[in-house]
Amino acid sequence: MKVLFFIPLLLLLIISPVFGQLSDRTGLLTRLDVDTSGHTFEVVTVSNFDILDHEFNKNEKRLTIFINSGLEDNLGEVTIPKNLLGGNFTFQINDVESIQEYKSNERISFVTLNFTGIGNNKIDIIGTDALVGVKEIVEVVPNEKITHEEPGGGCLIATATFGSELAPQVQQLRELRDDKLLQIESGKSFMNSFNAFYYSFSPQMADYQRENPVFKEMVRIGITPMITTLSLMDFAETESEILSIGVSLIILNIGMYAGLPAIVILGIRKKSIF
Repeated sequence: MKVLFFIPLLLLLIISPVFGQLSDRTGLLTRLDVDTSGHTFEVVTVSNFDILDHEFNKNEKRLTIFINSGLEDNLGEVTIPKNLLGGNFTFQINDVESIQEYKSNERISFVTLNFTGIGNNKIDIIGTDALVGVKEIVEVVPNEKITHEEPGGGCLIATATFGSELAPQVQQLRELRDDKLLQIESGKSFMNSFNAFYYSFSPQMADYQRENPVFKEMVRIGITPMITTLSLMDFAETESEILSIGVSLIILNIGMYAGLPAIVILGIRKKSIF
């Protein structure tokens, strides 16, 4: 009979985790996904209080857990991956330093929380190491989604041509984009497609303008008629007017920049034939 009595006790000791944590006797199991540097880490808590929210500050090497407790005496266990947060820990409860117990191995840190305070509380777990050996993954925004201004005010070629972001011509282009095109869905779609094409060459062209005054003057002469025609967009008030005037200006500028040179070339060829 004594042997049978000790068998359950022996099994309990064998399956107890290395740190001897309280398992789920404190009640509520919560898994927190911590997203940082393009990675997701899982922090596991077992507690007699509710987890409301959490946040991680990689610069301050700090994990903050927001809780709500219906009991005066709060007990909790927190398992933290070492590659998320590690080293020597300090703790704060509601911004007041607190002494809590923790143990670590090469994979995780195991924190045992024991503090008083009913209602909402904030727990800060601060380490000396964070994201050790973790390579940051930088999210690349595709070109077709760029709708904000790029360095140099957004109108790179016009800025290089007229010498300043405050030049009237540059401000005219910016106002056309912000006050007209980006106010309608079709205008936003047009700007997304245009930006993908424009920013593929405009930075290099703007740099070359600054290095070559002759080329800069040629660009100025070339784009001035186009900017002048765009002033007609000031008369557009409704979405239909913006679309109709915009399409008309596109056709007009294609005619100026492609049609007229073609007519001149054909005229010269005819004269040379006769």
